[in-house]
Amino acid sequence: MPHDHHGHDHGHHHHGPPADGNFSQAFTWGIALNLLFVTGEVAGGLWANSSALLSDAGHNLSDVLSLALAWGASLLAKRRATERYTYGYKGATIQAALLNAALLYLALGFILWDTIDHLRNPAPVNGPVVMGLAGLGILVNGFTAWLFRSGQKGDVNVRGAYLHMLTDMLVSVGVVVGGALVYFTGWLWLDPAISFVILTVVGVSSWSLLRETVQLGLQAAPESIDVSAVRRFLLARPGVSSVHDLHIWPLSTSDTALTAHLVRPSGENGNLFLRDLQHDLLHEFNISHCTVQLEDELPLMGTHGCCDQAHVA
Repeated sequence: MPHDHHGHDHGHHHHGPPADGNFSQAFTWGIALNLLFVTGEVAGGLWANSSALLSDAGHNLSDVLSLALAWGASLLAKRRATERYTYGYKGATIQAALLNAALLYLALGFILWDTIDHLRNPAPVNGPVVMGLAGLGILVNGFTAWLFRSGQKGDVNVRGAYLHMLTDMLVSVGVVVGGALVYFTGWLWLDPAISFVILTVVGVSSWSLLRETVQLGLQAAPESIDVSAVRRFLLARPGVSSVHDLHIWPLSTSDTALTAHLVRPSGENGNLFLRDLQHDLLHEFNISHCTVQLEDELPLMGTHGCCDQAHVA
């Protein structure tokens, strides 16, 4: 006789760091500080005629938008499920992550265009202003990165905020060095050249986040979960002879769901088996929502399930 078990024991969700809650204050501080800093960088970049400062300000502005979107999505994800949105609004965090990735690379395109123009038409740069503002950026971005450090391993939104701020801090170090070189050497081409380096660093460092958010949007199994290991784990459970229709997908950037059919001819103690399985899936793989159907023999439909997924013994 088949059994359905829905592993929705929210008491265990502390294994995945929340995208809000403890990070609400971090989002508030991060947005406020970076918004003030962007305003100062734009003013200083125009005054000092520095494309490096303007490019850094453009990226910092995209970070402000990114933090705001991530925070808004995490607040939306806390809303209760409805009859239509049966999983709630957790998927908003994935949509926000995808939008943030698109906005980031759009901003990089505009900054690249401006940098090419400055390289063609170099102009004098106010070195002390560049170094002073970039030095302030090291403090602002470093502090903001520190706010998100504790949650960056469990949620792609929090990790994105952490990596963006950490990257910005390192970029600001590069701007300080570039401003000093221009000031002491007079080589005007160094400023847009450093801007190119900034664009490259940001683009490369953000690529993994872009790839991961696209995968989440396509409902691919999270990179942190080895699907083959999960299959082996299920096959090793007492009495299980085969596994089919195994699906693992993200409900949000921090919650993962699983459905599977387990062929278990000796179906005694089914409830105890399911309870232990739910507990172990959460602690071994951080899968917080599981639906498992137990079967005492292969289903009549044969070797193909709901998505034509082949039966694996």
